[in-house]
Amino acid sequence: MHPIEHLRYVARAQGADPASLVEETAHALGALRFDPAGLVVACRRIVQRHPFTGALWWLCATVATSAEPFDAVWEAADRIRSDRTGAELAAALADDATVVTIGAPGVIGDGLVRRGDVRVLALDAGHTATSFVRRLERHDVDYEPVDAGAAGAVTRTADVVLIEALAVDGTRVVAPIGSSTIAASATAWGTPVWLVAGTGRRLPSPMLDHMVGQVAALTDPDGDCPLDAWELDVEVLPTSLLTSVVGPHGRMPMGPSATAAECAMAHELLRTAQM
Repeated sequence: MHPIEHLRYVARAQGADPASLVEETAHALGALRFDPAGLVVACRRIVQRHPFTGALWWLCATVATSAEPFDAVWEAADRIRSDRTGAELAAALADDATVVTIGAPGVIGDGLVRRGDVRVLALDAGHTATSFVRRLERHDVDYEPVDAGAAGAVTRTADVVLIEALAVDGTRVVAPIGSSTIAASATAWGTPVWLVAGTGRRLPSPMLDHMVGQVAALTDPDGDCPLDAWELDVEVLPTSLLTSVVGPHGRMPMGPSATAAECAMAHELLRTAQM
């Protein structure tokens, strides 16, 4: 496939998990050696098409700010492939723990399939958890699908609530829709809430500002095609609802060191690219 066509394919991809998107994007960007001047424009188009996928912002910022961008793109792809967050989550969970999830969290799933003793209460928001529970079933993980309306009951009885970060800075998390419900409910009951933030999800605050602005634009009643906030696939919640962060270096209390940005700010990514 021609590199430009590959980039268009990645830009239009829907429903793929962030790690797969990073892998495909890295291959497409790495093939642009014949057109290094177009690298930043290509990165800009990718994040414009996937505005809430933090790992893609991280990849594109890493490439755009590197003196050796074509080396950086393969190094970033390797870091995603070797992400230890799932293993660290598996190690951090207590024996026979009951955990609550929502939707189809890929990194959380990586951790849970490593444990044969946990029980997963998998909340479903808009039939998004189907692929997740099938994955648990394939790996013989004890799970129970639960309607999202029972969030209060399940978070009260669980040992820990797990939320997967799409992107995070010191004060805000972009996460799958429904995450704020289980986080707030767990906080009310005193149940720990762990944010699972894989490689590439900790970003500079201006990138989170941009994502928050995108949510506001999509839900603006005066916009061209406004959506209700609950129609989006993502939402923004405060880090104050979270007790810990699990990442590639283990579990840490929520705080500045746990959410420090993994890449430099690349302001050129915030400019609008012609699609």
